[in-house]
Formats: sequence, C-alpha cells, structure tokens
Amino acid sequence: MTSVRVGGEAGTTVADVVAVARHGASVELAETVYARIAAARDVVQRLGGGDVPIYGVNSALGANTGQRLDATDLADYQRRAILARAVAVGPAYDAASVRAMLLARIAGMAAGGSGVSQHVLDALVAMVNRRVHPVVPRFGSIGVADLPQLSHLALPLIGEGRAELDGATLPGDEALRRAGLAPVTLAPKDGLALISANAATIGRAALVIDDALQLAAAWRTAIALSLEGFRANLSPLDERAAAARPAPGQVEAAAQFRALLDGSALLAPHAARRVQDPLSFRVVAQVQGSLQASLATVRNLVELELRSAAESPLVVAADGVMLSNGNFHLPALALALDSTAIALAQSTSLAAERVIRFMSPAFTDLPLQLTRRGPAHSGFATLQKTVTALWSEIRMRANPASLDFLPVSEGVEDHATMALGAVERLADMLERIRYVVAIELLVAGQAIDLRGLPSASLGAGSRAAYAGVRDIVPMLEDDRPLGPDVDALAARVASGAFGVLPA
Repeated sequence: MTSVRVGGEAGTTVADVVAVARHGASVELAETVYARIAAARDVVQRLGGGDVPIYGVNSALGANTGQRLDATDLADYQRRAILARAVAVGPAYDAASVRAMLLARIAGMAAGGSGVSQHVLDALVAMVNRRVHPVVPRFGSIGVADLPQLSHLALPLIGEGRAELDGATLPGDEALRRAGLAPVTLAPKDGLALISANAATIGRAALVIDDALQLAAAWRTAIALSLEGFRANLSPLDERAAAARPAPGQVEAAAQFRALLDGSALLAPHAARRVQDPLSFRVVAQVQGSLQASLATVRNLVELELRSAAESPLVVAADGVMLSNGNFHLPALALALDSTAIALAQSTSLAAERVIRFMSPAFTDLPLQLTRRGPAHSGFATLQKTVTALWSEIRMRANPASLDFLPVSEGVEDHATMALGAVERLADMLERIRYVVAIELLVAGQAIDLRGLPSASLGAGSRAAYAGVRDIVPMLEDDRPLGPDVDALAARVASGAFGVLPA
C-alpha cells in the first residue's frame, strides 16, 4: 500500500487527499512534525495554567466567550466541547469523504499551530490507517469552522458516536477496539484542536475539485466531437487568435482543443461549412478557459489550506504566545467556489445550445432532429427536454452560496461563509453536468454518422471519443429509449474514460 507523508516541506496536495480518500493510501507524519507539535504543546501547557484568559483553553467557547473555566475542569471541558457540538444531521458522508476530512485535519495539525497533544494526532493517523471511518452527517456547518461535522469526526476518537469498520457500523468505542485502538484522553485544547477547523470543507473540496477537473477534461473531448459533427470553423482556436487576448485559461484551452483535433480534416483550408458559427461553437476556448481558470483557483486555495495552520487561538511556538484570530474563516475559498459554480453554469448553457442547434437543419445541413427516417420518427427531439431540465437544475445551483447566513451565538458569530454548502452545491452540479456532457457526446456522434465521416477524417482526440461513444451505444436508426444511452455514457464520463488525451 502506498503512503502519503504529511507535514513535510512539499505540503499536502489535492492528489494526496485523493490517494488517501479514494485509493486507500496510508498516512505517515514527516519527522519534522514531532518537534513542532512538542514545541506548541509546551506553550499550551504553560499558558493554559496562567491567569490570562485563552479562548477554548481556560476560557469558554461561543456565546460564553470570556467566561473562565475552573482549573480542575479544563480537560473535561474539551470532551464536552466535542459532545455539545455534534449537531450535524442528515445522511452520512461516504468513507472516502470521511478519509479526506481526516487527512485534512491531520495536515492542519501537522503544521504545528494547533497545540494538540501528540497522542491525539497519532490517534487520528491510526484511524485512517486502520480504516476506522466515523459516521459524519452532511448538514450543519455554516463555515465558521466545520464544528458540527468535525465533532462527529472526533466522537469515535473519545469512545463516543459511531464509526464504520469493515462494512459494519459500530459504536465508536467498539470500532476502535476491533481495530486494535483505544479511545484517547484529552488534555486542554485537544478538543478545540480537533473541531475548530475547516477540515470537512477542505477534504470535500479536494475531492470535488478533482472530480471537476476530470469532468472538464471529458467536456473538452465532447466539445471537440461537436466541432467535428457540426463541421465548425476552427479559426477561433488558432494559436494566434488565442494569444492576441490571453485571458485566463483561454490560451491553454485553445491548445487543448487543437490537440484533440490534431489531424482533423476540418483543419484543411476552406473545410468549414460556415464563415462564422453560433457562439456556442465559436467561443468554446474563452468559456472553457474561464472554467479552467476558476478550477485552478479553487485547487490552489484548497492546497493553501492543506499546508496552513488555520487555528484560533494559534500557537506561535517561536514566540511562546497564543493568538486569537480569524484564520478559520474561508471567504476567498467560498467566493472562488461561487465563481466556479457560475463558470460551470455558463459552460453548461453553451453545451445545451450546441445540442439544440444540432436538431436544426438550418444550422447543420443535417436531417431534422438528427433522424433520416423522416417526420414519422422523433429522433433526438425529446432529448432537448432532458438537456433543458438539466440546465435548469444547474442554473439554480449557480446562485451564490456565500451570501446566505444568519447571526448566531448571541451575535458573536455574525458572519459566515457557508463554505461547506458551497462545496456540496458544486458536487451536485457536477453530477448533473455529467449527463449534459453525455448528451453532447451522443448527439455529436449521431451527427458524424449522418455525415458519413470516415474515422480517419477526425482528429486524434475526437476519433478516440467517437470510438468511445460507439463502444457503448449504436447510432440511432429507429426510435428507441435514449435515457439508458445517456446513463451509460454518463457513467463512462464519470469513470474518466473521455478525459484522457490519446497517446
């Protein structure tokens, strides 16, 4: 089994999260982590017993901020802090998402600013490696740290809650026992270190952005196939045109489309049917480039969080202090997620328009509704309803998530980013977009068949995409249920089969 080293100079990446969450990689701490943890822990122990109030250590949390804790209650308070904040509800996250959350919290602690006890961090690592997956409900976080989700994540660690092990859902203490582990005893700040972070958001965002990047690659392949089936004018993809106004992502997207279309007969002079195509074909480099730039921004922000100590209070061991701060707040990530949702919706609107344009002989010089059987057959006509319904659902989810919050905790928490909700909204969009991409592949493949284009006339990537479509569904001759065809293609899109450039 491969392993991911956390806390080293390279930092933890989205690829590391995917390896641990989805491919079963184990986790190990870099040697430098232990010294950082020990130094920060010394500061917690020294200041926690002093007279200066420290949030969450010798002073209470939330609306009780500033209320001093009894010196004999400091450790027990950490346990109660977890129990009282385990208020998430709804369906539980899958094991991969839970593993991503665990790794995100381990990475944050390994940065050294949490002041956590070494045995607590070691216990988190052991849970990942022994595949003890806490039951974490989906709803509850408002983005002012993922307190509800992380409390559920921490419950089995203290012998509470429930966890999945080897396919069985068990009481937390029983899951630990079967895995050869034991509940941990918390010391001052340990409970706060476990729950006052955004590991649910960061872990889920890493998985969702990986899915989005794979989907974007498949989408480019589907667009290349559409350009072939439409017999589009490829001059908008010319390297000189892209370089003349190098907007974020545009040059890269144009180059990717040219690679997919390498060898296409459309590249020959005067091969295009029209001088100018509808904008849904003509501006694909600009729109897909904007999407890619948005996805890159989110990925970079997620990786920034994975290598940061976003703790409050933050232990600065070098100076021997603990600083209250707002680094648990994620407005930059929330705004980037909102921007990416809009970019996805904009790209979807173009895909829906391309599908609908394919139905019209005035635009394609092909039979109405892509059937050569005449008016007694519907062909692809009613598939326009499906793509419209999907577009509507995607458009609704493009609304900003980061603006919807209410003040809580007696007005102390009067702003929220709703970052986890923004991540989950993106995941919901991706699920629906896969069907749109599948429909575009299906329709473009039919157009290529109706034109009688030989495979050799297609570009390298579009040729591979066409073969992939026909490997799953045949050309539409007589009317048949097209829903199963779309489902089958969407599953292949989700698998990544359409997102790899040919060798």
